[in-house]
Amino acid sequence: MSKPQTLASSVIYEGRIFDLRVDTIREGDVEYTREIVVHKGSAVIVPVFDDGTVALVRQYRHAAGKYMLEIPAGSLEHGEDPREGAIRELEEEIGVTAENVELLTEFYVSPGFLTEKMFVYLATGLTETAQNLESDELIEIERIPLDTAVAMTLDGRIEDAKTIIGLLLSDARLQ
Repeated sequence: MSKPQTLASSVIYEGRIFDLRVDTIREGDVEYTREIVVHKGSAVIVPVFDDGTVALVRQYRHAAGKYMLEIPAGSLEHGEDPREGAIRELEEEIGVTAENVELLTEFYVSPGFLTEKMFVYLATGLTETAQNLESDELIEIERIPLDTAVAMTLDGRIEDAKTIIGLLLSDARLQ
């Protein structure tokens, strides 16, 4: 099967976090348009301390209309290595550095309309430093046992997809 041909592409919005593009595509004899949200990708990290606790951040997510409990994450800078981005986010949001940073998985968030790819890392061997939050990052850190966090993913108390994936894969890796 050959890849469809992009006939035209037009950026209709340029934003701080993402751009919006409209593409005209030909697949065989069929032409169609797609609205594409263009995102540089995200680094995600699961910080697990020696005592078996995981650091999560609670923050308001306007699109969901509520506060959510999540693992640390952030958008990658243009051309930034995902591992370096994860290490940066770990220290910025949680205020720790890691002796070990291991890639668990990478996945597309919603490939039907979004180019964002998330890279999920496990961080262990943690040493506390200091948070370095951006001015619009209003977060609260919660440290809870990893097995409790996993139970929260299974009973619906944690609703964020990257957090569910990261916690379940970290738990499986650390078994």
